[in-house]
Amino acid sequence: QVQLVESGGGLVQPGWSLRLSCAASGSIFSINGMGWYRQAPGKQRELVAAITSGGSTNYGDSVKGRFTISRDNAKNTVYLQMNSLKAEDTAVYYCNAVIRPYYSGSLSNYWGQGTQVTVSS
Repeated sequence: QVQLVESGGGLVQPGWSLRLSCAASGSIFSINGMGWYRQAPGKQRELVAAITSGGSTNYGDSVKGRFTISRDNAKNTVYLQMNSLKAEDTAVYYCNAVIRPYYSGSLSNYWGQGTQVTVSS
């Protein structure tokens, strides 16, 4: 089995920073892209940031210049450094990874359980 476990969410004030982590574990042969998505109440899930296995990154327009995605391939972990947080960043943040398990010859899409980020004064 493969699972993604997120950590680092919480309640912060506008302008503060948070760092999210997501560790992939289990029968992992290889990991391709990893990323973060978020879903606010009443809204669709949207891409926050993504990173390839080679380190190329892509960001949603609303977080460019404030958020930074990175990964540690040795630890199968992806991070999201969030700076200058705004109230509109409040959402459940989900980790995503495209993984080939040892027991499968194909890639599959995996999701974490989500972590709440609330930005409020």
